[in-house]
Amino acid sequence: MVNMRALHDFYPYRGHYMPVGNTRMHYLDEGKGEVLLALHGNPTWSIYFRHLIEGFKDSYRLVVPDHVGCGLSDKPDDSDYNYRLEQRVNDVETLVAKLGLRDITLVLHDWGGMIGLAFACRHPHLIKRLVLMNTAGFSLPQQKVFPLALTLSRSDRVGAVLVRGFNAFAVTASYIGMQRQTMPAALRRAYRAPYNTWEHRRAVHRFVQDIPLSRKDPSWKIVDFVSENLSLLAKKPVQIIWGERDFVFDQHFLAEWRRRWPHASIHSFPDGGHYILEDLGDEAISLIRNFLASTNQAAE
Repeated sequence: MVNMRALHDFYPYRGHYMPVGNTRMHYLDEGKGEVLLALHGNPTWSIYFRHLIEGFKDSYRLVVPDHVGCGLSDKPDDSDYNYRLEQRVNDVETLVAKLGLRDITLVLHDWGGMIGLAFACRHPHLIKRLVLMNTAGFSLPQQKVFPLALTLSRSDRVGAVLVRGFNAFAVTASYIGMQRQTMPAALRRAYRAPYNTWEHRRAVHRFVQDIPLSRKDPSWKIVDFVSENLSLLAKKPVQIIWGERDFVFDQHFLAEWRRRWPHASIHSFPDGGHYILEDLGDEAISLIRNFLASTNQAAE
């Protein structure tokens, strides 16, 4: 069980559940109007988008799922759920179809980027525009060295002890994910609340293990598909908000985005961390609001 008391001050939402095979995906559906579909990464969950919800729920419809195994979604065994990228994309497809979403603005962070971009490349006609934050739509750039901490976390034995035993991945992220300021202790507890047992940390570990580094990895095929088909989204308005003090999604990734999508509106912050919505707060919401307004005007 998730300690809901730890969430009280940060997560005043009443969610919904959608069946995914033998398990359930939790999602928020707040506000009315044009759709913003926000997809989180690892080891976060829908709490990451609470500023987005509060900033836009009066004029937009915010659909914010917790990937299966994360947040308030069920946390099934491997026998009941396939913790791979393809399944994650399928889950988003199912949610979009269930809710009948169209003209979608995707707001993507970390793993949510690859998941959301794979969905977008499969269904470009459903996508109106994209907001990307410290994420990728391609494999590891040549100049980027894969961090040793992630290499250790990927292993079945050492990784399991670190990630599932000591909750090292979520704990570390809650400290280094923000760089402009320190994440308050109560908020750190709220971020980590869904990942409070060995079993509840399965998805955190599986996400790290699923990072495709070569063609031998199971999810490489989808990453390759996204990389080859980003051109299908080249005419969509794109905003990129980037924290440069991200130890994974660093300047090498941002440089690749600049090369791939030179038309994107890019806001890069030298003092911003991985949890860029937390670091920037209202500043990020203002940037997104201006982007939505300007692209709506351009479409008229």
